[in-house]
Amino acid sequence: MASLKTQERTKERFSLLLLDLEEYYFEQHTAYHVTSTSKKERKIRGSFKVCSRSIIFDPEDLSEPILKIPLRDCMKIEFVEEENNPFNDPRPSAISILCGQVIYIKESNVIAPYRNERGTTKISFQLEVWSKTEDVVQTLHQLHRASCLEKLGDQTAMIAANLQSRLARSSFDKNCFQNVTEKPHMECEVEMVTPLVSNPGHVCVTDENLYFQPLNGYPKHVIQIKLHRIRRIYKRRHCLRPLGLEVFCSENELCSDIYLKFYCTADRDEIYYYIATFLENHMTEHTAESYMLQWQRGHLSNYEYLLHLNNLADRSCNDLSQYPIFPWVIADYSSAQLDMTNAATFRDLSKPVGALNKERLDRLLTRYRGMPEPRFMYGSHYSSPGYVLFYLVRVAPEHMLCLQNGRYDHADRMFNSIGETWKNCLEGATDFKELIPEFYGTDCSFLENKMSLDLGRRQNGSSVSEVVLPPWASDASDFLQKHKTALESQFVSEHLHEWIDLVFGYKQRGSEAVAAHNVFHPLTYEGGIDCDSIEDPDERIAMLTQILEFGQTPTQLFSSPHPQRITPRFHNITRSSSITSPISELSPNFQSEDSSFEDLTEESRKLAWANMGNLTRVSSHKIHKEAVTGIAVTRDGTAIFSTSQDSTLKMFSKELKEFQRSMSFSNMALSSCLMLTDGKTVACSSWDNNVYFYSIPYGRRQDTLMGHDDAVTQLCWFDDQLYTASWDSTVKVWQCTCDSSSTHKRSQFQLQAELEHETGVNTISLNPTGTLLASGCKDGTVTIWDTSSYETLQQVHCHTGTIHSTAFSPDSRHVLSVGADSCMKVIDVQTGMVISTVKSEEEQR
Repeated sequence: MASLKTQERTKERFSLLLLDLEEYYFEQHTAYHVTSTSKKERKIRGSFKVCSRSIIFDPEDLSEPILKIPLRDCMKIEFVEEENNPFNDPRPSAISILCGQVIYIKESNVIAPYRNERGTTKISFQLEVWSKTEDVVQTLHQLHRASCLEKLGDQTAMIAANLQSRLARSSFDKNCFQNVTEKPHMECEVEMVTPLVSNPGHVCVTDENLYFQPLNGYPKHVIQIKLHRIRRIYKRRHCLRPLGLEVFCSENELCSDIYLKFYCTADRDEIYYYIATFLENHMTEHTAESYMLQWQRGHLSNYEYLLHLNNLADRSCNDLSQYPIFPWVIADYSSAQLDMTNAATFRDLSKPVGALNKERLDRLLTRYRGMPEPRFMYGSHYSSPGYVLFYLVRVAPEHMLCLQNGRYDHADRMFNSIGETWKNCLEGATDFKELIPEFYGTDCSFLENKMSLDLGRRQNGSSVSEVVLPPWASDASDFLQKHKTALESQFVSEHLHEWIDLVFGYKQRGSEAVAAHNVFHPLTYEGGIDCDSIEDPDERIAMLTQILEFGQTPTQLFSSPHPQRITPRFHNITRSSSITSPISELSPNFQSEDSSFEDLTEESRKLAWANMGNLTRVSSHKIHKEAVTGIAVTRDGTAIFSTSQDSTLKMFSKELKEFQRSMSFSNMALSSCLMLTDGKTVACSSWDNNVYFYSIPYGRRQDTLMGHDDAVTQLCWFDDQLYTASWDSTVKVWQCTCDSSSTHKRSQFQLQAELEHETGVNTISLNPTGTLLASGCKDGTVTIWDTSSYETLQQVHCHTGTIHSTAFSPDSRHVLSVGADSCMKVIDVQTGMVISTVKSEEEQR
């Protein structure tokens, strides 16, 4: 599976899953389990493991069971001294344990429910290194005292003190560095988190690598991740506290490379920011809004979008109480064929599972209305560790045994049939669970019993084996393929935003949740209770355990209604082709790039695009001999200035309806003009590499700025800064230090920055607040710059020919560009994605 990595039956049979929940594995010693009969003594060699609440003996002989002795069930743990009898062979020192229970695991090397043997039993172990025996016994005495304390809080505190003492006495072994020149930045104590397990140790981050060294050396001496391979890092909420850090070395994988839990938020944050700074050139920080935009425009599939939302909402495959959530999308598990053109085939995504059955909902609402505050509609959650392992028991049986104290669930309550499970989610009094990502993946092993597990027999006598599939699926692979197709279908694409509102959005909490019948137990919500404020340790631990086992609601990502996905009209889908059509035909993710902008957005049909034809021309005047390159209007609107390739700047009087002035600065074309904020000066760019300033009151050239090595193509002005673009492949930023009423002299423009490009720059534009600059080049590339740092934010090669013009949308979220390829492109500023392409019959400028 992409999430729970199952352990193959190899010589390494031990797993941290053999420990109790919240238990730690401290140390191991090679030892012999000594058994005596009337005739002879038998020794079984293996690994003697000291854990915080138990002793585990893992024999080397695979036919022998693993022994687990809970420390709370031990009546006596003794150090038996070495015997040196001159008449017999010396007898080594030993550990003698008198206990009331022994747990036998993996008998005959088979994964199966544990066998508990109760009754007073004496067990002896001899360490291969005799000299360590007494120290091990002393350690066991300490842990035994902790396990026998009456209060759970006192037990936990004493074990935590033992753990912290071990961590304090050790440190990261710098001999593990991969390179002798590595420079360590920080080291601290952490726990590596995997499903149901935490493994303490030390983390060390250098200028090259991230290392984790387990305190117990399991599963290996050191885990190394090269910093240059890391693509994503996320702060995580672990056990309701901001202590987690998850590291991914891939862009789109669901499962991370390592999940660390820190003991101090400050330590977590320091390593997070250090790695983030180190990787700033490799990483793009994504937000829910940026992913939403990509999904809405069809650049992310429904599956990919849900993965990203789960990730942003603190859902992790390493934390079963916060496992990723996916929706049920199909409601038909009885038909022989699946008709994806019929809306009745699909689940109503506007309602939570608990509200899909009206009769059950009515009963739940009656109970809800008579309940004292804080009230809730559903007594169980849609995601919990038990539900996750309900689905995954066939590939993660040891996780199920760990969660349920060495037992599987009753055979009739197991995941036996997809149709039965859906029926129970509709009708069961306490079953409101959703699905997990595996239902939309490619690995069907969680539906099959490939490990030949004995999962029990049902009341009808049948054994629990493969999951029973709906009639419309020929096998498990076919089921997953059709299930994924359904997730990407037009119906789901048009309604998925409604489910997102319930799970990640504005209907998750408050009055909107009440109206949507989406209210769960208060303990499931982030911030619902502050466990640190509970003074009694027993009560605090019990509350935390209850929350983690019950399930947690995702972090809320959206506080307003989620927009609907933009879906094209499907002309190729018929009822007969619903199953055989490839996913590319069924999914709106695969839309044509040439689809019009009007087709892409509902808003565009409501706004001013349709009114363009209603515009009427007031007047038309031909005042230039060649193409007009720029227009600037005075503040009062009485005069219009224009530049042209005929090398002239002309002033047209709106009142007199004739041009009144004509000015030529050189015999080269003028490429653009703009009105400065003083309202008295027009700046003009020229192909002769200069920028000219024309004074309106004096009617003459005021000054010349010689700033480029090739033609100046366009100008922008904002807050006393002049931006000049040129075919010399640069954009230059000039600071004007004089006040707006004074005349502009060349010496008063100081060069602030020079923005380099690969080819000549044809056009530039600023957003309304002057914080972003877009430049368009001859090679078809649009570059977006941060004007405060002059750093590149996005670089998008979006045209096949030269770019003529760029412009920002009023909200600065998009850049529009037109080019010689007769295309108009719309670029999302945050993601750098081309979200719309419109092809015209001729070039637009």
